Amino acid sequence: MKFVSVRDLRSKSADIWRDLPVEREMVVTSNGRPIAVLSAVTESNLEESLAAFRRARAIEAVAALQRESVARGTDKLTEDDVNAEIAAVRSARVR
Repeated sequence: MKFVSVRDLRSKSADIWRDLPVEREMVVTSNGRPIAVLSAVTESNLEESLAAFRRARAIEAVAALQRESVARGTDKLTEDDVNAEIAAVRSARVR
């Protein structure tokens, strides 16, 4: 996978757009750190590509929640513990 800096993206954009269909994906970096991914799409695969990207982000979000749960120790809560927590929050709501 090719890496391209923000500076190169600005100064050599014609070259990057020309190469993108061949490379398929490029990582955009700023100060050496990845900040974005460029992905080649066509009219025929745009919706499929967007759906795949959204699925990947959703999967990562769930994984992050799971890691946080393990770090906090809440991954070991029982169903009764969860229901008790929900009931406590609901009863504390101002109506």
